[in-house]
Amino acid sequence: MSNLTVVIDDEVLRAARIKALQQGTSVNEICREAITRFAAPAKDHAEWMRELRALQAAVRADSLRAGAPAPEPMWPSREAMYDEIMAERMPTLWAHSKTKPCDPP
Repeated sequence: MSNLTVVIDDEVLRAARIKALQQGTSVNEICREAITRFAAPAKDHAEWMRELRALQAAVRADSLRAGAPAPEPMWPSREAMYDEIMAERMPTLWAHSKTKPCDPP
């Protein structure tokens, strides 16, 4: 195994050591894991989405097994994102269009 010397700000290293200690690990281990992930081959989009959907399914299954209601999806729907953006960009117009049907021109 190779050794690596890193130059880092004293305060950053101090904070990292404290956080690592709280998490039961070491700064060395955190750096090793970060470099390992950085050097790993990139996953394609489809693989990321499969993993994300599997994680969501596992969370839902755990919730149902525990008798809790199934959690909401981890990300908003396309419609919810569109509504949020439109409400930010055109709040008056968007509020009006959500409460009354649009009149034909």
